[in-house]
Amino acid sequence: MQGLHLTADLYHCACDAVLMTDADTLARLCRQHTLEAGLTLVDEKWHTFPEFQGQPGGVTGMLLLAESHLAVHTWPERKGVTLDVYVCNFQEDNSRKAEALMKAIVEAFQPGDQQRQQLLRGDADGPAEAGELLLENVADVAHFGFRFERRILSRQTAYQRLELLESAALGRTLRLDGRFMTSEAEEFFYHEALVHPAATAHPAPRSALIMGGGDGGALEELLKHRTIERATLVDLDGAVIDVARQYLEKIHRGALNDPRATVLVEDGAAFLARTSERYDLILLDLTDPDTPAGPLYTPEFFRRCKEALSPGGALVLHIGSPFHQADQVRGFCRTLRSEFAYVRPYGLHIPLYGTYWGLAVASDSLDPVAVPGETIHGRLEERRVGDLQYYNAQVHGALFALPNYYRRLVADEA
Repeated sequence: MQGLHLTADLYHCACDAVLMTDADTLARLCRQHTLEAGLTLVDEKWHTFPEFQGQPGGVTGMLLLAESHLAVHTWPERKGVTLDVYVCNFQEDNSRKAEALMKAIVEAFQPGDQQRQQLLRGDADGPAEAGELLLENVADVAHFGFRFERRILSRQTAYQRLELLESAALGRTLRLDGRFMTSEAEEFFYHEALVHPAATAHPAPRSALIMGGGDGGALEELLKHRTIERATLVDLDGAVIDVARQYLEKIHRGALNDPRATVLVEDGAAFLARTSERYDLILLDLTDPDTPAGPLYTPEFFRRCKEALSPGGALVLHIGSPFHQADQVRGFCRTLRSEFAYVRPYGLHIPLYGTYWGLAVASDSLDPVAVPGETIHGRLEERRVGDLQYYNAQVHGALFALPNYYRRLVADEA
């Protein structure tokens, strides 16, 4: 029997006090979100505890579901809540419904901090292996996951939920708002592909701007190019940078402290609006468009990036899965083409993202496809770019050799 078990411990809740002290109010909220999530209510039981030493009592309750249960316990004197959602996936996969229910109830309590756990229980072929299996979906149409033996930390930052996990296969792994960002074992797939195609195609990049990228992995790859004299990293969430400094040295390898690097905690759009500096490369190492990074995926922001580029400069960004997110990939390429003379989509399989992933280089004069392999090889040698696990002169051309379905998807924009 298989099922998804979600738990949450909420702290410093800023919701109306009645939600934590009145069983009827809490029950109505839970019933509403349960039905909206598409789950089946069978029965329920609620109890409000009496006052204690002048403090209102909390509420404990449970909804019995055809799929399993929802349990809630509140501690109003501590402004704390524990939540427990379990769904059986016997006849159909109810995971998305459980995730939607948990998300809605957590948001209703408005926690200042939280710890959340996710466990896939059971196994079709026998007992589950040891460790925590965490799942992620791609565009709400596909699920993939990894098993972790250790949870190092889980905290709510000012902008997102940050988790740091560890496994023998992936090493330390960063997760933001339930989405895998980077891991020690395979970070080179994404970071090398994000940085080196444009950086090597550029004849002499000296200045660069990275938006996001608080883990430092893209910065580390960029600084391998000895032509780079200054690199600025701007990330909205300083907690990501702090965690990277403390735990992810194998990813950034000290780049966050490199004398050529300036690391800022700031809104990217605000930084770009005020800076007068011009960059040979701008790398958008951002979370997905439906996250707090959303405003940095707009035509207006791409236009500001273009204005901040030096002559011959290029913008690089990831654009999503061409297979699972076809409309998004097509739309980004179309928007970029309205601003830049050259838009070159490319892609590779990224293990942590569970699929073939798309990226793009956009420029008014730099065309990475037109640079011969011999030139790419020569520049890597001249700049003494070493310790590469994925990228080389042959791979450079292969990245831009699109599968037919991807080529057709962006045909009008290529």
